[in-house]
Amino acid sequence: MVTGKPFLNAEQIQIRVRELASKISEEYQGKEILAVGILKGAFMFFSDIVRHIQAPMSIDFITASSYLKAQTSGEITIHCDIRADVEDKHVLLIEDIVDTGLTLQYIRNMLSAKKPASIKICAFLDKKARRRADIEIDYVGFEIPDKFVVGYGLDYDNKFRNLPYISIFKEST
Repeated sequence: MVTGKPFLNAEQIQIRVRELASKISEEYQGKEILAVGILKGAFMFFSDIVRHIQAPMSIDFITASSYLKAQTSGEITIHCDIRADVEDKHVLLIEDIVDTGLTLQYIRNMLSAKKPASIKICAFLDKKARRRADIEIDYVGFEIPDKFVVGYGLDYDNKFRNLPYISIFKEST
């Protein structure tokens, strides 16, 4: 297993995080946010972006998965649901990467049934080439090509999450 040189370096990431946080702060002016991080992959992005959002907020997490190593299983599993009541709240889902969009669509539909005032989605990475679900992303960090990436919270078999940058992953042969 190898990773190549950084595809997105730590400085590029932090600049974009601050830009997104500024836009979110502006759009949520006068509203309180329920920020929901989708674990495990979004933990670094979530932590960085919520520190820069200038709006009142509460925080919760949901743990969901559909991946086995580098392939999506197509089956969404919720390992740990949020505890917060979302009714009449402005929910901001914060995700690491939107690939097929199936997991995010599942989570959004699940939360929509609980009658929030609004649901918006903030994704660090958007891989539109693999999209299978019709899902709108309100705030996108970076659009990336159809490559498997690791770092900044994203993993391969639960490894490489600790890298401070994004790298294209290649299995060694």
